[in-house]
Amino acid sequence: MAKNEIEVRPRVGETEKLTINLGVVDLGQIDLLVQEGFYSNRTDLIRTAIRNQLTVHAEEVKQTIARRTLLLGLQHLTRADLERALAAGEMLQIQVLGLARIADDVSPELARATIESVVVLGAFQASAAVRKALADRIH
Repeated sequence: MAKNEIEVRPRVGETEKLTINLGVVDLGQIDLLVQEGFYSNRTDLIRTAIRNQLTVHAEEVKQTIARRTLLLGLQHLTRADLERALAAGEMLQIQVLGLARIADDVSPELARATIESVVVLGAFQASAAVRKALADRIH
């Protein structure tokens, strides 16, 4: 299975929880801006600040994605995808900026037989058994 045969579907609404520590003065300023109606809540301000910084660095991100040949968005690997790779004698190198997901019906044995490496900048979703089977291949 060639890399371009794997279905890529970006999904809006897929989120991961992120915890940050802020000083009390910064937190107070955020609360003031929320209270004054500039933002609907703390999360709204933080998301806006992060998106603004990502916009500032958009060109660097774009160049790095191209240089590192990362897939941008969602890569969902099904059991059928991995069975095709196995039948073709191919090993997959998963390289994603976003979300990489391995279907729940993929066995640890099939994952080990078909996935050479996993590099994900973002989130990687797989069953606990598959994660354990690929532990030495996740970078």
